[in-house]
Amino acid sequence: MLNKITSMIQNGIRDLFPAYFALVMATGIVSLACHLLGMDVLAFPLYYLNQFFYVLLWAMTLARVFRHPTRLLEDLSNHRLGPGYLTLVAGTNVLGSQFVILGSNQTIALFLWILGLTLWFILIYALFTVMTVKTEKPPFESGINGAWLMFVVSTQSIAVLGMLLTSRFTAWEEMFAFAMLGFYLLGCMFYILIISLIVYRFMFFKIEPDELTPPYWINMGAVAITTLAGANILLNGNAPFLSGLTPFIKGFTLFFWASGTWWIPLLFLLGVWRHIYKRYPLTYHPLYWGLVFPLGMYTVCTFQLARAMDLEFLLLIPRFFVFIALIGWLATIAGMLHHLLTTLLKTPSESTSSPTLEQASAGK
Repeated sequence: MLNKITSMIQNGIRDLFPAYFALVMATGIVSLACHLLGMDVLAFPLYYLNQFFYVLLWAMTLARVFRHPTRLLEDLSNHRLGPGYLTLVAGTNVLGSQFVILGSNQTIALFLWILGLTLWFILIYALFTVMTVKTEKPPFESGINGAWLMFVVSTQSIAVLGMLLTSRFTAWEEMFAFAMLGFYLLGCMFYILIISLIVYRFMFFKIEPDELTPPYWINMGAVAITTLAGANILLNGNAPFLSGLTPFIKGFTLFFWASGTWWIPLLFLLGVWRHIYKRYPLTYHPLYWGLVFPLGMYTVCTFQLARAMDLEFLLLIPRFFVFIALIGWLATIAGMLHHLLTTLLKTPSESTSSPTLEQASAGK
């Protein structure tokens, strides 16, 4: 048994899915949603569990850097897999938000924000550079997927946590608020560009059930975190220059919230088409954390938008949606535990090599 556990850990490090930090993103945002809705009996256990997930995934990532650097670099230059590494940025900042809101610990949150910002600069420019200059590129329909919207999510996560830390930058508050507004607007620009490509791919190229992977839910999650970033600027921004921009920020933030709301019924319908009409098997894959995160983020962003714009009637939505997010998290964590257990209990003759990351990214 010990040998099997050792082998499973080694294989897990070698084949670690680039977007696995979506587990931290999903657990963190569901925890925050529970806290905002007065469900601390769930919020705090998820907060502590998320710290464990974060440390474990970093340990596996660093082990992969030193033991399998070639595979890591191959994934980074892959159009389908590379954007998944931006979950490191978003996961770091979501955990930082938990430390501020649940732990009242701005010191650790500031460290995580600096780490997230550093990772953002490294990964954003590495991804754009590598994917621009590489000589062999995939066809458009197989190269683009919902994971590309992690460019948006990672960028907005900088602004979300940053606006929770403005009190740490008293001497430079105006400069800091201006920088966070810049990240917010940059994330808006990324969304408008990338979602246009995704909608084009939806409308004019054939889509098979195995291609309609859970990360397409980030179509909604990206605008949800954009809404949260805008709401945090409205709620926490005290710099004088922001007062003149308040009507613009309110309108733009509401625009993105409406866009995210529009996506939800369509994404549910596409899920029904994939799993019920086409009978595509519903089995665990780390990609499903990319579905849970948007559910939790929509809950949190709607709650904060209602506060920022004094729209009390909007609070009806998060009071209902938090349970959808919780069900999604529980179903996915159950699937993950079942997957780990069945993998551990397989006999050597039943064991097969892990699917390639290319197959995993396609949901195969």
